Amino acid sequence: MSLLQKYNVAAPRYTSYPTVPYWDEASFNEEEWKALLRRSFRESNDKEGISIYIHLPFCEKLCTYCGCNKHITVNHSVETPYISALLQEWKLYLNAFDGKPRITEVHLGGGTPTFFSAEHLSQLMEGLFENATLLPDAALSFEGHPGNTTPAHLQLLYRLGFRRISLGIQDFDPKVQDMINRVQDADTVEAVVRQARTIGFTSVNFDLIYGLPLQTVQTVEDTIRKVTLLRPDRISFYSYAHVPWIKGVGQRKYDEADLPKEGEKRRLYETGKALFVEAGYTEIGMDHFALPADELYHARNNGTLHRNFMGYTVLHTSLLVGLGASSIGDNWYAYVQNEKRIADYQEKVRQGKFPVVRGHLLNEEDLLIRGHIHNLMCRFSTTWRKADTQCDAIVDGIERLQELERDGLVDVLPDRIVVTPQGRTFIRNICMAFDARLWRKLPASQLFSSAI
Repeated sequence: MSLLQKYNVAAPRYTSYPTVPYWDEASFNEEEWKALLRRSFRESNDKEGISIYIHLPFCEKLCTYCGCNKHITVNHSVETPYISALLQEWKLYLNAFDGKPRITEVHLGGGTPTFFSAEHLSQLMEGLFENATLLPDAALSFEGHPGNTTPAHLQLLYRLGFRRISLGIQDFDPKVQDMINRVQDADTVEAVVRQARTIGFTSVNFDLIYGLPLQTVQTVEDTIRKVTLLRPDRISFYSYAHVPWIKGVGQRKYDEADLPKEGEKRRLYETGKALFVEAGYTEIGMDHFALPADELYHARNNGTLHRNFMGYTVLHTSLLVGLGASSIGDNWYAYVQNEKRIADYQEKVRQGKFPVVRGHLLNEEDLLIRGHIHNLMCRFSTTWRKADTQCDAIVDGIERLQELERDGLVDVLPDRIVVTPQGRTFIRNICMAFDARLWRKLPASQLFSSAI
C-alpha cells in the first residue's frame, strides 16, 4: 500500500483546535464567553489590535463545489437589512469592549462580497470604522467574483484601505466550469486583475481547486499556465472536498465517477505544485503558494505566519471577531459561531442579542494542544521543551507519531518534532495525532473530507 492510500483518511483542516464538531457545546456559557472576550480585548487590543471577519453570504448562482454558508438569490433588496444587522452586531461588540478597538485586519468573505453594491459596502465599512481606530498598516482584503467585481467596487474598497483582492478562479477549463456552474473566462479575470493593479492593489490572490469533476492533468496544466501568465502574488490551491451528505443537492450534480481517483487527484496537486515552483512561487504551509515579494512569503520566513478560521494570515491576532450569519469568532480562550440562517441571525440581532448559536470554552489542555497544532500548520515543527507546553495528551500524540516516523513523515526528537519534506503532504494526519478530543470520541460517521 502506498503512503497516499494509507493516509488518505478523513481528517480536519485544523483552522481551529478543537475542531467545530468537537466543541463542548453543553458546557458553553454565553456570560463566561463575554468575560473571556473582554479579557482577550484587554490583553491584545493595545499590543496587536483585533481582526474582523465579515460573512456576506449572498450569491446570484450556486457553484456546486462550494462548501460555504450561502444564500442564492437575484433579489438585491436583501442587501440593506443585512448591512444594518452587521452594524447592529458590531455595536454589541463595541458595548462589550473596555475601550476603542484598534483594527489591524479585516476580511470580507462569502458567499460573494461583490454581490453587494459599492455603496452598500461603503456604508458597511464606514460604519465599522466610525467608532474604531484603523491601524496604518492594517491588512484589509476581500473575496471577489470575477464576473461581478466592478471598477466601482475596486475604487471604493481601495479608498477605504483595502490592498488585497482574492478571486475565485477554481479552474479555466470550460467543461469543468460547466460542471461546477462557475463559468468565467481568462479574459474576464485578466480585466479585473489589470483594473485592480492599476488602481493600486498590491496583492492579488487566486483560489484554485484540484480534484474537481472532469479535471485531468492536462486541464490542470492549461489552467495553471493561464494563471501564471496573470502573475497573482499568491495562490490558494485547495483540495476539493466532496461531502454531498453535508452540502446537499449542489454536490449531487455529479457523482464519484466524475471525480479523479485518489492517485489521479494527487497527481493533479503535484502537477500544479511543480508548475507553481517553475514559475517562481514558494509553497507556504498547506495549500498556499506565494511569490517572494508577497507578505505571506515574508511571514513564513520571519515566523509570523498565523492560522485561524480565515486560513493563513500574515498577522498574529488573538482576538478575531466574526460578524454575520454563520461567522465564527475566536478570542483565543473561546470560540463562538453565529446563527446560520439569515432570518434567524437578523432577528436575534434586532432583539439586541449576540446571534451566537453555539460555542466552546477552551480548557488548559485545549490551549496547549492548540498551540502545538498551530506550530505544525505554520512552521512544520513544534517543541515541548518548556514545562508549560507539556501534558498527557502530548505524550499520547507522540506515541501516535511513531508509525508516521517509521514512514519518514516526521522526526521525533526528545523535545520536539519536525515534519520532513515528504511529510508536509500529510500535515493533516500529523496534526491529527495530537487531536485528543477526536481520539477520545472517534466519529461513527465521516465528519471531515479526505486528507489527501
